[in-house]
Amino acid sequence: LLGNMFPQGMNLLELEEPAANHNGGQLLFGVDGYMYLFTGDGGKAGDPFGKFGNAQNKSTLLGKVLRIDVDGKNPNGKPYSIPPDNPFVSDPKARPEVYAYGVRNMWRCAVDRGDPVTKKGRGRIFCGDVGQNRFEEIDIIVKGGNYGWRAKEGFECYDTKLCHNSSLDDILPIFAYGRNVGKSVTGGYVYRGCESPNLNGLYIFGDFMNGRLMALQEDKTSKWKKQDICIGSTRACAFPGMVSSYSKFIISFAEDEAGELYFMSTSYPSAYAPHGSLYKFIDPARRAPPGKCKYKPVPVKTKSKRIPFVPRASKLLETVLELLNEPSTTKPPKKSSTPTAAIPTVPSKKAKKTPFTKTKASTVKTASGKKRQKIKAEVKPHKLKQEDKVAPISRTTPAPPLPKRKSSHLTRTKKLLPKKGALAKEKLEKRRKEGRLSSSF
Repeated sequence: LLGNMFPQGMNLLELEEPAANHNGGQLLFGVDGYMYLFTGDGGKAGDPFGKFGNAQNKSTLLGKVLRIDVDGKNPNGKPYSIPPDNPFVSDPKARPEVYAYGVRNMWRCAVDRGDPVTKKGRGRIFCGDVGQNRFEEIDIIVKGGNYGWRAKEGFECYDTKLCHNSSLDDILPIFAYGRNVGKSVTGGYVYRGCESPNLNGLYIFGDFMNGRLMALQEDKTSKWKKQDICIGSTRACAFPGMVSSYSKFIISFAEDEAGELYFMSTSYPSAYAPHGSLYKFIDPARRAPPGKCKYKPVPVKTKSKRIPFVPRASKLLETVLELLNEPSTTKPPKKSSTPTAAIPTVPSKKAKKTPFTKTKASTVKTASGKKRQKIKAEVKPHKLKQEDKVAPISRTTPAPPLPKRKSSHLTRTKKLLPKKGALAKEKLEKRRKEGRLSSSF
């Protein structure tokens, strides 16, 4: 949206931060069309800046929830205007952008799209505010609200002097948990999807440091009660058993057009992790009936020129071919499209292929620039002689080896031996008879 509004990359707002940490974590548009910005308190520990800290100082933009109108024009030359109903527009000691204050480092906020039928809860903004060293909290943002930091952390005092100030009038979180549960909250969304009916109305969030997924359910008295989200079965859900089933460090949540929820996590605790995993929430215990969850995407109006996406089919094809032709020292033989038949093989010193198979080699150029040969086998039908016919061979069992044929000269020798023996015997008998005759004289 920002790219459509400001195609030339115009800077909306710049903040100077006294420390490197606590950089906040969200930009979003509310149902009122205004942009909400959530800023950290400036960094370090305990918000040590100034007499009361940045979060309690309405004259600075740090430690705040800001609201601006990116479509409006400002006579002072700023690229945004101030919504006329912002709570501190008439306070000369406050910045007019401030919508709420007293926050430490809100990491991930979301707008509730409301119940699909009754629209109850629509427009509420939920945030996870990371604590100092004792409590993590979940807040619902209210116009002009003071969320207590640095006077309070969660439900308890952090700065005793500020905490006992009667003019604080801070808004308590809807839920807070201690370090025995988690160490760094990651705000999520209220589930308003269709595919998992058991999750309807639950505010689902997590913890960045221990991978725990949690949910808050609102009762009739507008109080929120915590429950764990079970993935798979009760046994899999038992903490910490399910931590090992996905990447542990939950860095953010997401919502699609249909209201289905996702979360993103990394394999080690850093926002600079080079890669991570994306998971979708699916309740296996109860699923919506097939065909019920159809939805029509809402068309988005754009001010800049839309550039159609044209996939580079040739590049994609080359990549696919490269992947298919990858490691292949033990590549299985390619199956022929023709029915399998038993073909007698004739050993040859020059080649191992059968005389009935014709091969075609073609060169395929891959994305890496290397050339690979693709060999295609074509089996031609051949009429077998009666003595060459053999029994069909199963695909699963190897064919028995054919008996080796002996060379032709040995065969001829064997056939000639009986004749030579008979002639020799006849000659011997003839000589014996002649000998007998000569001895009688």
